[in-house]
Amino acid sequence: MLTKVQNWGNSQGIRIPKAVLNETNIVVGDHVDVFAEADRIVIQIKNRIRGKYSIENLVSEIPAEYRSEVEDWGEPAGREVW
Repeated sequence: MLTKVQNWGNSQGIRIPKAVLNETNIVVGDHVDVFAEADRIVIQIKNRIRGKYSIENLVSEIPAEYRSEVEDWGEPAGREVW
């Protein structure tokens, strides 16, 4: 199927026809890897989210060097109760 690259905000994008998504079993919300291979752009399914998150999968994606910090959000701006 023929499509064309179009501007989308400050980026460029293409529309993937529904028939192609159906054939590859990709749905809105799926994560995909996009990379160049020779003279092609390849879109490959990474993992399927489909509205359900697994804490194990989410935690496994945290970089090993990540360290949490306490964030100071300042004084309350409204009726927040701390």
